[in-house]
Amino acid sequence: MSKILVTGGAGFIGSNMVNHFMSAGHQVTAIDNLSLGRKEFLNKWLNNPNFKFFKEDLLNYKKIKKIFIVDHYDLVVHLAANSEITTYNNPEINLKLGTLATYNVLEAMRVAGIKKMLFSSSSVVYGEAKLRPTPEDYGPLLPISFYGANKLACEGLISSYCHIFSFQAWIFRFANVVGKNGTHGVIVDFIKKLRKNSQELEILGDGEQCKPYLHVDDCIKGMLFTLNKAKEPVNYFNLTTTGRTKVKEIAQILLKEMGLKNVKLNYTGGQQGWPGDVSQVELASEKLKKLGFKAELDSTAAVKRAVKELAVKELLEQY
Repeated sequence: MSKILVTGGAGFIGSNMVNHFMSAGHQVTAIDNLSLGRKEFLNKWLNNPNFKFFKEDLLNYKKIKKIFIVDHYDLVVHLAANSEITTYNNPEINLKLGTLATYNVLEAMRVAGIKKMLFSSSSVVYGEAKLRPTPEDYGPLLPISFYGANKLACEGLISSYCHIFSFQAWIFRFANVVGKNGTHGVIVDFIKKLRKNSQELEILGDGEQCKPYLHVDDCIKGMLFTLNKAKEPVNYFNLTTTGRTKVKEIAQILLKEMGLKNVKLNYTGGQQGWPGDVSQVELASEKLKKLGFKAELDSTAAVKRAVKELAVKELLEQY
């Protein structure tokens, strides 16, 4: 049994991570300010003596420091982040909810004597990479969004803490993660729009945006597999899957699953869905393959499973 702290624990990936650790018999603490996360995702565990939940903001350093100190955690899984694309033009939000929040987590770990961290970075740190598939040693890293800039800054902070304070970190540059408990992203966005108007669907950009989509189950398996296999002070990997899927294909998969016909597709136009969107992404996965990990579902299969998990009456009624 290990003691594990998950930031963003009521969010999309966080709630799935909590479910995994609790099901495996560990003691888990989740921190979430519930701005995007939902406490109901954790209902199964709220009365379990091995689980603690704190509604707290990572920007409140004094309070989170106390949480970190109370239990000597073996591992921090830092998943809290600002994932709302509507804030693409707000550098302050991304700085605070990304870089400064990560600094607070690292400082709380240092004071509490916690040495190990899993961190959710993103493929957006590469910016519009000229080399595809893009390997982990690609450079220079020139993100084109504030979200990407903050993730890259977080990677730098984490690396510094590893070298100066003898931390050990596993940094994952995610593909687009989809699946159960999704709170954001293209599938959830489409469902919200269709909930309001099932006759029309707005698609940002030209629909040709093409990226790898990783199912959240494979995401968690990949992170924990790497935790047990990679032993450097700073371990960094692309966490992706095989294949890519276009946004317009995702729309068609969703419409078919929901049984909607003759829906008018309205494209906003342009190669990007929004300013800062990296429209074409393909990640090299040789580093993880050499360790022995490969995602079970390819990109389109991950989208199809996620659509089945998300496009249900309960979710539609919620929106």
